[in-house]
Amino acid sequence: MTTSAPAQTSTAVDTAAATAAAGDPTTAVEIHNATKSFGDRQVLKGVDLTVKKGTVTVILGPSGSGKSTLLRAINHLEKLDEGYVVVGDELVGVRVVGDRFKELHEKQILRQRSKIGFVFQNFNLFPHLTILENIVEAPISLGIKPKAARELARTLLERVGLADKQSAYPRQLSGGQQQRVAIARALAFDPELILFDEPTSALDPELVGEVLGVIRTLTGGGTTLIVVTHEIGFARECADWIVFLDEGRIVEQGRPEDVLDRPRERRTQDFLSKVL
Repeated sequence: MTTSAPAQTSTAVDTAAATAAAGDPTTAVEIHNATKSFGDRQVLKGVDLTVKKGTVTVILGPSGSGKSTLLRAINHLEKLDEGYVVVGDELVGVRVVGDRFKELHEKQILRQRSKIGFVFQNFNLFPHLTILENIVEAPISLGIKPKAARELARTLLERVGLADKQSAYPRQLSGGQQQRVAIARALAFDPELILFDEPTSALDPELVGEVLGVIRTLTGGGTTLIVVTHEIGFARECADWIVFLDEGRIVEQGRPEDVLDRPRERRTQDFLSKVL
């Protein structure tokens, strides 16, 4: 049974339908009025953000600012209380019925998620499966033939520098190696959009570089990346666009040289003075 999404004004629903239908070929993600609360705490407060295709967007901000919640809303791991997300020309997680949103069936949501790679901060690998099995499980479940899935997995493991680890189990790998496997798994569907939720935060400092190095290889190849991170050096080197989020709102956004070197807002200045 299809359930109703949170009630919103008919204007918002009409706007969402028009945005999806327009399908701007230069836009990968359109977020409008993203609002989310957990109990009495409002985590997102009407966030609007446009992400262009083929670009690298880095989201910065202090802990608790809503960065991960915003990222998870893009593939409907978090359901918004208000607002909507469009990826490509498709509303994510909902459809328009009359003057309101209706939640999609779970199979439809899973289909949408299969087009969006997601790399979590804690790897989320299955401990009882080998590295190769971790990568092929989802493609096989969605209909890719096992032989083709295994060949693809081997190619991806070679791409992230782990061709010799396909028979190992996650516990036998370092944190950096596990995160590289997670990146290979995210690449298995050749997604046009990949989301990274603080991909180095669970790593020892000496392992951060190897993971960021793999992410760097993905930039400039046409794939759209949205990266939540505290790694300012990576943001400066690889980002096309910086978004600074604080207390559930976008405080400032722009090119790296503007936001990182010439921030206009006092809150951005204060944050950068503590992390640079």
